[in-house]
Amino acid sequence: MLKDRKPNRLRDYDYSQPGYYFITICTHHNKVLFGEVIKNKMNLNSYGKIVSLNWLKIPEIYNNVDLDEFVIMPNHMHGIIIINAVGTTNFVVPTDDRKKMLLSNIIQQFKRKCTIDIRSKFNYNQNIWQRSYYDRIIRNQKELYQIRKYIFFNPLRWEIEKSIPENYDY
Repeated sequence: MLKDRKPNRLRDYDYSQPGYYFITICTHHNKVLFGEVIKNKMNLNSYGKIVSLNWLKIPEIYNNVDLDEFVIMPNHMHGIIIINAVGTTNFVVPTDDRKKMLLSNIIQQFKRKCTIDIRSKFNYNQNIWQRSYYDRIIRNQKELYQIRKYIFFNPLRWEIEKSIPENYDY
């Protein structure tokens, strides 16, 4: 029997509304896939470079989305996604009832594209990502500053925190 999963998203929250969202995505079973930290600096391998390139393409796919600070670590990544207000000239209006899931759609498509690219280029047939992801709605400038700092200094903390999955989320 499968244990009940705790919902990751806030109930009744519209994840397509404008705002800043702190995202953490982990690899399947926290497997080291994307490179290594050497002398407190993250060195991406070929898989990590694919993840980085796909992350940077998100604003090209979603015209109303921008990116802020991000870091790809050996077995997870952190990033800030900015969903811009409706009414901006580049906004693409969702066409179905799932519009309240824009953030989930972004992450789902990002993970999907990374998986396709890694599997096709390297014949890697195992799962790359864990199911779902962690998010935090950034509510003010102080929180944004703290999260940016957390992301920036993540490689420095790698040796201390790498075996503690609870530390992957701010």
